[in-house]
Amino acid sequence: MKIHVVRAQSFVLLKGYDKMASKNVNKKRKNRMTKRGEMFLYFTLFLILLAIPISSVYTKSILSKSNIIVEDLRNDIEEQEKTNESLKMEISELASLDTIQAVATEQGLTYQNTNIKVVTNE
Repeated sequence: MKIHVVRAQSFVLLKGYDKMASKNVNKKRKNRMTKRGEMFLYFTLFLILLAIPISSVYTKSILSKSNIIVEDLRNDIEEQEKTNESLKMEISELASLDTIQAVATEQGLTYQNTNIKVVTNE
């Protein structure tokens, strides 16, 4: 009978050990899962903290390039406006009565007020 008792006690011990071992395995699995979750959160936080300054620099560089393009276009517009003004002045000088009479006399024509027709842009 002693043998049975020893075996029964060892069985009880083994059975209790299995329960304890399964609890430890479950704890290890939970720890692994929490460690993986924490690692994922840390990695995500790291990526976000890395992406914020990079995106800030990138957007500022794009803004700077667009501002340069806008300034170039403004300069082109100003130059074109100056050219337009000078051409308008030249047109008004060439359209003056004195200039027309000078060209007409060079060509051998005479000034006749009745034959002048005024054309307006409407």
